[in-house]
Amino acid sequence: MTTHLLAHDLGTSGNKATLFTDEGRLVASRTCSYPTRYFHGNWAEQEPDDWWRAVCTTTRELVADIDPGQIACVALSGQMMGCTPVDAQGRALRPSIIYCDQRADEQALRILQRIRMADFYRIVGHRVSASYSLEKLMWVRDHEPDVFRQTDKTLCAKDYINLRLTGEAATDYSDASGTNAFDLNRFCWSEQVLELAGLDLRLFPPARPSTDILGTVTPDAAAATGLRAGTPVAVGGGDGSCAGVGVGCVKPGSAYNYLGSSSWIALTVDKPIVDPQMRTMNWAHCVPGYLHPSGTMQAAGSSYHWLKETVCTLEQRQARETERDVYELINEQIERSSPGAGGLIFLPYMLGERTPRWNPKAKGAFIGLSLATRREDLLRAVLEGITMNLGIIVNIFRQHVPIEAVTVIGGGAKGAVWRQILADVYGCPIQKLNYLEEATSMGAAVVGGVAAGVFDSFDVIDRFVRVDDVVSPNRANQAVYQRIMPVFDRCYDALVGVYEDLAGLLE
Repeated sequence: MTTHLLAHDLGTSGNKATLFTDEGRLVASRTCSYPTRYFHGNWAEQEPDDWWRAVCTTTRELVADIDPGQIACVALSGQMMGCTPVDAQGRALRPSIIYCDQRADEQALRILQRIRMADFYRIVGHRVSASYSLEKLMWVRDHEPDVFRQTDKTLCAKDYINLRLTGEAATDYSDASGTNAFDLNRFCWSEQVLELAGLDLRLFPPARPSTDILGTVTPDAAAATGLRAGTPVAVGGGDGSCAGVGVGCVKPGSAYNYLGSSSWIALTVDKPIVDPQMRTMNWAHCVPGYLHPSGTMQAAGSSYHWLKETVCTLEQRQARETERDVYELINEQIERSSPGAGGLIFLPYMLGERTPRWNPKAKGAFIGLSLATRREDLLRAVLEGITMNLGIIVNIFRQHVPIEAVTVIGGGAKGAVWRQILADVYGCPIQKLNYLEEATSMGAAVVGGVAAGVFDSFDVIDRFVRVDDVVSPNRANQAVYQRIMPVFDRCYDALVGVYEDLAGLLE
C-alpha cells in the first residue's frame, strides 16, 4: 500500500494543500484562496475561519481519490508572526492580525523604554518591532480589553488549524522564534521579555520540536476534512523554515530566496548570525540543531501585484483576449527597458519595511522620473527596486558566510527576466527548482514524514526536488547595478523625514 503525506501551507493569499508519496512524488495539489483586509494604511487582518474553510476544502479534494488510511501524517506550514487570540474552547476571538500588520508601533516603543534594542536582540534573535506577535498581542490588550480578557492563548496560523484538527494547542520552535517572546539561547519562552511586555506566560502555547506528533485528527475534524479519525498530525513549522526544508536548505552552506507576496533570503547555520546593526533575524529551523537566519522584506510580490493592478490594465486586457499569463506580457515590456530603467529608481516600501530598514512608516516611491521615462521603465524599475532591497540582505549575510549561489522559489521565480535581474544584482548564479510553489508545503510534508517515522532524516529531500535551471550574472548588467545600489540606499535615507511627515498627515 502506498504511503502518503498530506501537507498544507497557509500563505497570505490562500492555502496550498499537497499530497506526496513517501518516494517524493507529487500526487496532487489544490489551492483555496481567502481574502486579506488591508486598512488604515498598514493594518492587515484575515479571518481564521477562512483558513479552516480552505483547509477543509482542499483536504476533501485531495483525499477523494485515495484511501484516507494511506495518509501517514498531516503536517502544516503557515505564515508566521501573526496574532490569533483564542478562548479556552479554541474559538477565535477576533480576526488574526497577520505578519505584515504594523499597528503596534507604540507597543514596540514601550518595550524599548525598558530594554536596549541590542540586549533584546541577543535574547530573541530579532529587533523590537510592530511586526511580531508579542507587540500585536500587547496592542490587543491595550485597545480591545474585552477580547484580551477572554484570551486563553495566542496562536500562529498553522497552530490554529492544528488546534481545529486535534484539539491540542501548541507551537513549534520556528514559529515560536517568530513571536519575539522566545529565548533562542535556551529554546523556551522568555520570562524576561514577557515581563517587559506585561504579558503572562499562560497566553503562549507550549513550544515543541517541529517533528513531534502533536496529536491525531478528531472525529469532528475527520467529518469536516474527509481525513480518517486518528490520523497523526505533526507540530509542523513556520513557512520560512519549512521552505528551507523544501528547497534542500537543511545543512550549513546553502541559501535560498522565497519570492512571494513578501520575500526573504535565508540560510542554514549551526550558530546565530549576529548583525551589529540588527537588520537580519535568527529563527529556529525545523531541522533540529540548526538555526535559520533570514532577512525579510514586506512587499516583494505584493509590489509586483500592485504594478499589475494599477499600471498594467493594458496587459490585463491582452491576457484576457489572448489567454496568456499577464505577467508574461508584463515581462515582455520589461525586457524593452535596459538595466537601470533609464535612471528610474523604485523604493518598494508599500507596507512599511522590515529588513533592512525596520521602518513601519516607510512608503513606496518612484525617484528619477523625467519626460524621457517610458512606461516599460516604470515596470522594470519595480522589479529592480524589489531586487536591490533583497540584494542589501544578501550583502549583509556575505559579511558572515560565503554565498556562492541562491536557490529561488515562489511565484516570482517563474519569470526568466526577474531571475536574470536577481543574478545580476546578487552577483551569483540563481538556481530554479523543478517545484516553485510547492516547496513550502513540500518541506512540511518532509517534516511530517520525519515525525511519523516514514523518513530517517531530512536528507530525503533529495527525492523531492532538483535544480532544473541556472541563470548566471551578466557582467555588464552587474556593473550597472553596482553603481545604482548606493544611490538606491541614499534615496531611502533622503526620504526618512518625509515618511514621518506623511505619517502625521494620515493620523
